[in-house]
Amino acid sequence: MSVEFLLTSFLVVLAPGTGVLITIASGLTHGRLAAMAAAFGCTIGIMPHLLASIVGLAALLHTSALLFQIVKYAGVAYLLYLAWQTLREKGALSLGKETPKEKSAVSIAVTAALVNTLNPKLSIFFLAFLPQFIHAEESAPTFMMLVLGGIFMAMTFVIFAFYGLFAARLRHHILNRPTAMTWFRRGVAGAFAALGARLAMAENT
Repeated sequence: MSVEFLLTSFLVVLAPGTGVLITIASGLTHGRLAAMAAAFGCTIGIMPHLLASIVGLAALLHTSALLFQIVKYAGVAYLLYLAWQTLREKGALSLGKETPKEKSAVSIAVTAALVNTLNPKLSIFFLAFLPQFIHAEESAPTFMMLVLGGIFMAMTFVIFAFYGLFAARLRHHILNRPTAMTWFRRGVAGAFAALGARLAMAENT
């Protein structure tokens, strides 16, 4: 493990994306437990892509245009569904069918995990990213990829949890202002739609 790997991973995880958006929204709407659940779900959602890159399924995604498109558009549809669900809420922000009081940590974690799982670019990212930090003379490259992937996942959880807990501290300032909550909800819905559009334009290269 190198300093370059840690720094690159930190910058990749820190960059705002769908996972960060879900974690912040969960923290603002449901509080600290929900923020931690979202961070955990986003982290778990990385695991299928990490395992896929290790066993070679990412290479199949890379070469099979049909398979890539199927996974990609499933992810796009889910992001657009989240945008619609968010926009149609009249009260506090919700990332699913439940009202804020009914929404469980498990439900939030599953939603977050699905968003990351249905993004085929993550598999290709790991396939391209992890081997760069494994030496040619490494005696157990598969094990090393697991180690690096585990570190990446741990970093994801810590940074996302920080985002979510920070958002949770601000939730009362937002929730007590209906106008601010309305615009926040619209902004989140628009962000989900924009991320879905960006994923729709992604190529398996």
